[in-house]
Amino acid sequence: MSDSNQSVLPHDTATVVQKTVYPILFAIAFAHLLNDLLQAVIPASYPILKDNFHLNFTQIGLITLAYQLAASILQPLVGLYTDKKPKPFSQIFGMLFTLSGIVLLSYASSFYMIIWAVILVGIGSSIFHPEASRISFLASGGKRGLAQSIFQLGGNAGTAIGPLLVALIVVPNTQRYIIWFAIVAILALLVLSRIAFWYQSHLSGRATKKAVVDLPNLSPTKIVVSVVILMVLIFSKFFYMASMSSYFTFYLIEKFHLSVQDAQFHLVLFLAACAVGTLIGGSLGDKFGRKYVIWFSVLGAAPFTLLLPFVDLFWTGIISVVIGIIISSAFPAILVYAQELLPKKLGMVSGLFYGFAFGMGGLGSALLGNLADHTSITYVYYLCAYLPLIGVIAFFLPNLKKKV
Repeated sequence: MSDSNQSVLPHDTATVVQKTVYPILFAIAFAHLLNDLLQAVIPASYPILKDNFHLNFTQIGLITLAYQLAASILQPLVGLYTDKKPKPFSQIFGMLFTLSGIVLLSYASSFYMIIWAVILVGIGSSIFHPEASRISFLASGGKRGLAQSIFQLGGNAGTAIGPLLVALIVVPNTQRYIIWFAIVAILALLVLSRIAFWYQSHLSGRATKKAVVDLPNLSPTKIVVSVVILMVLIFSKFFYMASMSSYFTFYLIEKFHLSVQDAQFHLVLFLAACAVGTLIGGSLGDKFGRKYVIWFSVLGAAPFTLLLPFVDLFWTGIISVVIGIIISSAFPAILVYAQELLPKKLGMVSGLFYGFAFGMGGLGSALLGNLADHTSITYVYYLCAYLPLIGVIAFFLPNLKKKV
């Protein structure tokens, strides 16, 4: 890249260390696992909460919407603020919000208490993700796709483990057993404390250094158009993911008459496949170019999503795993692509895309829940099957560079 497309900044947080710091990468990925495990407790507990409080699908969707809005609206603001004033210990405060939400959820005695509980968890998530994504970028040593995949793998693994633990710990007992997940939050606080000291040390060490930041050779208009395209792809991906994370268990129970535990295990398989796809997506983006990974991962899921509503239980399990692997490979590539479009605004970009993803997931869950009440869960899957076809617009993304 030519000098005209570089910017020399004395205190820019886009500075990355010269070598990949794997201990910090794996530590932040583990923290992401713990954070998203706690988030996953919310949808995994829906069957229990639905029975305890006689909720309809619209109310289930509203719970998700409340959580996702709390998690989405604040994230870009947190990222924008920490771009200017990095806060190494902010994630610890975020985890304290999450811990409070988990405790409240375990003792919630009304629909409105559930709403407040999930809002607290959402606030914790909104504080965690922008700074955590920045830390993975700083520790990447230039291997941005790989670093983001490792980071995302932790989150997806946590999302998969959460329902499994809920099925084993909470479902056979009562809602009160959610309190056991407070132990996970305390462990996360310990891990985040170690990471915070490294982050603080890294900020101090580079305070007097200058950073050369590669800027994309694109006009401002082209950058804006590219960001809008990425947002539309996020809409497609996370609306479909909302149908799976919030309602897949209900779909399996309604169509195949499975028990809650059996349905949860199928959800765990899907979420585990998402973790595998996430790890694959970032590395392939580094090697072949992020545009092609984004295009394939969204549009490539379409044949399988279209087939899913028409197959038996065995093939439902197989196809859901294939969908999970393909569709989840998009997000690391999308996020790193966006960071490369706006390299001076890592926190804002991370917060914007995480926030928009959470927002679309919440909106999708609310709308699909209302649709399920007026039609059926099966009809929701007939309709959502067409969402990945939107991935065709990735064709219009510019090629930034094939390799980092």
